[in-house]
Amino acid sequence: MNLRDIHKAVIIGAGFVGSTTAYTLMLSGLFSELVIIDINETKAKGEVMDLNHGIPFAKPVKIYQGTYADCKNADLIIISAGANQKEGETRIDLVNKNTVIFKSIISQVVKYTNPEDSIILVVTNPVDILTYVTWKLSDFPSNRVIGSGTVLDTARFRYLIGEHVGVDPRNVHGYILGEHGDSELAAWSLTNIAGMTMNDYCKSCGGCKDSLNMAKIFEDVKNAAYEIIKAKGATYYAVALAVQRISEAIMRDEHSILTVSSVMDGQYGLKDVSISVPTLVDRQGISKVIEVQLSPQEMELLNKSADTLKSVIKQLKL
Repeated sequence: MNLRDIHKAVIIGAGFVGSTTAYTLMLSGLFSELVIIDINETKAKGEVMDLNHGIPFAKPVKIYQGTYADCKNADLIIISAGANQKEGETRIDLVNKNTVIFKSIISQVVKYTNPEDSIILVVTNPVDILTYVTWKLSDFPSNRVIGSGTVLDTARFRYLIGEHVGVDPRNVHGYILGEHGDSELAAWSLTNIAGMTMNDYCKSCGGCKDSLNMAKIFEDVKNAAYEIIKAKGATYYAVALAVQRISEAIMRDEHSILTVSSVMDGQYGLKDVSISVPTLVDRQGISKVIEVQLSPQEMELLNKSADTLKSVIKQLKL
């Protein structure tokens, strides 16, 4: 097989998120090679064995335990390694522990990768901070360092609205923007069903006993991870599906609009911070940050979210 015909993803971190991501990507058929790297080599070996035993039920793919040298010629390097968020702990609380871990990871990744060939996708929390950290440490161009951002939050948003109004979530259009965390915001001014604003749709629908409670839906989105962690210790299924969706947009050169996290360079008046806004994603990584028209209140909240992230970045020694 010609090297150009091999589509390879490297997953760094074989914990809940990393192993579930490997499973979703195995089923997706996007890659001909999947490499799993973890500091716990026994855990990585076990995950590889378990996944390979399912190959007869999936599309052909070579899955193997690797080292950082296997990052060479990888199309996509997915980083899910790091300390897990514990009950009662915010994503920002994780920053110092995971920044130390990322300094070690990125120093190894860059030894074997060419920024022109590979894209780095950061999933570890706090994802916006660590996307910025990865960009600074890797010396990759900003369009080739992507954070999973609020892609999952946006999916939760669409699901909860769909459940409330009785519409397929795929026909609900809206975004969660800003930090993947406590300072995120719902862009209600852009949210629509069949081209109708939420208020207009609810007036015409007449199927709801209760009017759309925007505040409650947003709080449920924002607190979803905390609720899941409290109930089962970690969240990983929906995260892995979000990673698959981003991977599809990249590998299939889809030019899809996703709320990934990336380093701003003047868009929305923001600079030197990684944050989630509607973004065109394709084979080059981030093709374009789309500057949508937000309401004054939403713009104020986006700026506050950026300031929250910047205050954390200033404390880091990069």
